[in-house]
Amino acid sequence: MSAIADTTALELDVTAMAHGGEGIARDADGRVVFVDGAIPGDTVRAELTKAKKRWARAQLTRVVSASRERVDPTCPVAARGGGCCDYSHIALTAQPGIKRNVLIGQLGAFSHSADTLEDTIVLEPTTGWRTRVRLGVDASGRAGVRKARSTDLVTDVACTQVAPGLLDGIVGPGARMFTPGAEVITVLDSAGQRHVVESTRAQRGRRVEKVDRVVEGSGVVEQSVDKHAFRFPATAFWQAHVAAPEAYSAIIRQWGSGDYVRATGWDLYGGVGAFVPAIDAALGGASHIDSVDYSASATRAAQDTLAGLPLRVHNSPVEKASDLTPPGLVVLDPPRSGAGEQVVRQVAAAEPERVIHVGCDPATFARDLGYWAAQGFSARRMVLIDAFPNTHHFEIIALLEPSVPLDR
Repeated sequence: MSAIADTTALELDVTAMAHGGEGIARDADGRVVFVDGAIPGDTVRAELTKAKKRWARAQLTRVVSASRERVDPTCPVAARGGGCCDYSHIALTAQPGIKRNVLIGQLGAFSHSADTLEDTIVLEPTTGWRTRVRLGVDASGRAGVRKARSTDLVTDVACTQVAPGLLDGIVGPGARMFTPGAEVITVLDSAGQRHVVESTRAQRGRRVEKVDRVVEGSGVVEQSVDKHAFRFPATAFWQAHVAAPEAYSAIIRQWGSGDYVRATGWDLYGGVGAFVPAIDAALGGASHIDSVDYSASATRAAQDTLAGLPLRVHNSPVEKASDLTPPGLVVLDPPRSGAGEQVVRQVAAAEPERVIHVGCDPATFARDLGYWAAQGFSARRMVLIDAFPNTHHFEIIALLEPSVPLDR
């Protein structure tokens, strides 16, 4: 590993992967350098794009010696700079191990032990797994995936994440035109019906759920989990991987099962209530379940499939929810930003006997574990689920219990 003549050009040995998909190396002075496009095992040349005293960021310019895990990009959109499959140049067999190391690194950064981390679960299929996608529309009315860190779109080819048929006639040669500047949501539901709707483009970090125009289908999707059929607008949240709702529900039923002083549950960030049947099963038949979500489109209409359960739905941000029945079991599945200290403190104050925390970002998940620890809860089990193959994303589920048994 050595610097070369131009001080902005470096030759680097990449040793690990950072959360977010950049390779990690060190320069001749021992400074950490994050290299976009590099993977562990590579020796690369890269141009510095940002330099600080303790770290720097660089753009890969040439692979001098390739990692044995490097492959030609398997996603044509990613090969054109799309921000979808940012791991498609890494062998599929190597991706779960890299993600596991990223999680362990984040847990270590927050001084949490990874001793409870169990075997990684890889959801199948590993291509064609995404049943819902949001696309941008360019000034010409063509839909496509946004390029990484850009508003430009890739409109001539489709991503390999999407389920067969999901983007037929939507992206690529001969595709239909849409309203310039809109956002297109395409969903293939459990009934095999494709729904295509237009919505207003959301600001970064926000989600717009209003349907401006239904292009195809009814715009109301039907999704099934464990023989329960849910109906809701195509813009409402649902897990992206076709196998994820069943897999997560099975873990909730298994890990949440036990003897409870209070056979009551909370389903926080509950969306349409997909986890409610699993919570009920874990409690051995709940006496009451509160489901909370801020999304009006997810909570507006009662789900017929849940009619026989003792459920009350709250359309509210979780941190502002009130009048909830004290819980025995709490399941929470917050967005990428995590639950945060306020929510963790509020849940802990309700003295649940078990908490199942689902996280989709290792940094905010590890941070939240710290908040749980400060409230006297310890992780008993933890599993990494690779629900986003060919991307740097993954899910983590943890079972937490009071470190000291509650005195009731």
